[in-house]
Amino acid sequence: MNFFRSLGPAIAHASPREALRAGAGALVGLGVAGLFLLSPNADLDLGLYLIAPFGATSVLIFAVPNSPLAQPWSAIVGNTVAALVGVATCMLVAEPTLRIAMAVGLAVAATILCRAVHPPAGAVAMTAAMSPSAIDHLGFWFALMPVAAGTIVLVAIAAVYAHLTGRHYPFRQFEAPAAARGEDRKPAGWPILSEEALTGLLERNRQSFNLGVEDLARLISAAELQVAAQRTGELSASDIMSRTLVTVDPATPLAQVADLFRQYRFASLPVVGKGDRYLGVIFQINLISRAREDALRLERNFLPAFGRLLDRSRNKPVLAGDIMNVAGPRATTQTPIGALLPMMADKDVDAVPVLERGRIVGIVTRTDLVVALAHLVIRGE
Repeated sequence: MNFFRSLGPAIAHASPREALRAGAGALVGLGVAGLFLLSPNADLDLGLYLIAPFGATSVLIFAVPNSPLAQPWSAIVGNTVAALVGVATCMLVAEPTLRIAMAVGLAVAATILCRAVHPPAGAVAMTAAMSPSAIDHLGFWFALMPVAAGTIVLVAIAAVYAHLTGRHYPFRQFEAPAAARGEDRKPAGWPILSEEALTGLLERNRQSFNLGVEDLARLISAAELQVAAQRTGELSASDIMSRTLVTVDPATPLAQVADLFRQYRFASLPVVGKGDRYLGVIFQINLISRAREDALRLERNFLPAFGRLLDRSRNKPVLAGDIMNVAGPRATTQTPIGALLPMMADKDVDAVPVLERGRIVGIVTRTDLVVALAHLVIRGE
């Protein structure tokens, strides 16, 4: 029974929307690549311009853009190196069967050594080895056009398409530690293990071709948050939120907002309208970000720009409604603490407003969350 079960699908269920997104991306990618590569006056066969392996490359970069095998280095270098190997083999080996086998085998070895494993690269090498007459005409130019040029076009389209459809591509960069970037806090999703440790973990388990370091880091962080959420039990936002609120309205000048931050030592101030209707929230970082933008726009130093931002004598002072954050996470009184943890994992979110029917009734700060988790640890829960 286990054997037959192993023959079933190993890929998680995907929504029809995701299937349509990937399919439409491949259609657009190959269509645009064809415009670049196809020549109406070409003397050679169509297959040597828009080659079949591009179809396999499209599956990877549009359907599984997070895969290490789909990243730009793997796709571009992998296909190009395989093409060079295929052309060289085609020139040196006359016997067809041996030529094809050697081309693919050498391409696999070469792409591994170049850290550019890309499954369609094997088909690229095979295409060259199976087309001796075309290779005699093109030579090593085949590796540049259409292989390298076509792959570059596909990768560029995939990057733009991913951005437009809410995905991330390329997706392999492992961020430097916060200290190296001059930041005090670690970025969201940063694991305890270093990049070297994560890389070693993947290599020891022979998963370096299937999973990237960034993906592993995110999975570890997500698992840690899930475990922490399970340990919080039935505690909800209403059990830990701050109920005594200091709020401002959208017409409050930023100078007054800064005074409130200084007076109460808050990290955030909710912005409300009539009847305590929640409109947004101002974090201290919003003031700093606005001052930095003004400094760049007006070509002046940061401190003068910050002083101008809080100048009470300005004819048109900047107001709370101009810089408030309206798209941040929100909670209700029944939201479990476990659901608040991933919201607070974002380094730009210092507090989450608690709403009931659009009215703000409390706010959960990082301090509130830390205190609640500390109490759970002390009680051994």
